Amino acid sequence: MPLPIPRSLLHRLPKAELHVHLDGSVRPQTLLELGREFGIALPADDAEGLRRYMHVDDARHLEDYLERFAITLAVMQRADALERIAYELLADAAADGVRYIEVRYAPVLNARESLTMVDAVEATLRGIARAELEFDIMGRVIVCAIRNMAPEMALEAAELAVAFRRRGVVGFDLAGGELGNPAALHERAFRHAREHDLACTCHAGEGDGSGSVRQAVHVCGAHRIGHGTRLMDDESLTQYVNDRRIAVEICLTSNVQTKAVESYADHPLRRYFDMGLSVSLNTDNRLMSNVTLTDEYVAAHEHLGFSFDELARLAENGFEAAFLPWLDRQSLLARVRAEIDSLRDELPA
Repeated sequence: MPLPIPRSLLHRLPKAELHVHLDGSVRPQTLLELGREFGIALPADDAEGLRRYMHVDDARHLEDYLERFAITLAVMQRADALERIAYELLADAAADGVRYIEVRYAPVLNARESLTMVDAVEATLRGIARAELEFDIMGRVIVCAIRNMAPEMALEAAELAVAFRRRGVVGFDLAGGELGNPAALHERAFRHAREHDLACTCHAGEGDGSGSVRQAVHVCGAHRIGHGTRLMDDESLTQYVNDRRIAVEICLTSNVQTKAVESYADHPLRRYFDMGLSVSLNTDNRLMSNVTLTDEYVAAHEHLGFSFDELARLAENGFEAAFLPWLDRQSLLARVRAEIDSLRDELPA
């Protein structure tokens, strides 16, 4: 077991967040205020009560976990709300030592009332741009399609993502309940994104087996995999993902909550890392998982024995796998590595 690492040091470690959902990362106080403003009944009448209710600690599987999103989405049907929530997410991430963040969400879920999907993207980008001016953080957007919706809807989401490709959207994703909703049905949407030079990620191997990851890789052509906890069940595919440097977006806490793994200690992150896979740490949903990115680094240290140098490598992996132009990534990495070197001098002897 490596020497204990002070939490304050991991808090200051410069980090990249590649897998975080906008509708899963609303501040409880903001949820309360927007609910009151819009006349929406909420399951608690104070911020702390909402925080406790929204923290999913009783899910039997992924689908249970996803049910809480109906509450946050109810207050995310207006442009000003989306802008505020995006701004606050970047503010919170910056305070957590995050220097680069890719915020993902499905605009179709924010277009249930008066907003169009274009409105939903523009509002979120405004919030991100405002936060970038005030905090030491860079933000981008990944547009999600939803697995259990019609393939035509996924294609529309991909077209939307492509339309904003040079305006802050850097990727396309497929999210939602995995089991019974194969990614292969949405191959056309992924093809559209790739043919227009837009990077792709795909939730896979979280609520379904390694075959789901195989579809994401070989049918959808994903450049990154969201979660990938069941990837390890297919040795050949794991080697392929490693050899092709297909990055895996690891979300420790939510994987425990959704029963993708039984415990932190059972998570395949350590195995993946030791094999040399490109793996990074992410929160998934800061509200539902009641977690910060620093918490995830602490968990990797305490439950999986990651040393400071190994955690620094995880942090660098996040910047290397970002859906940014390569030269931009190199610039970020140069700054990050210099900061990491200075933090090493503060490690306990």
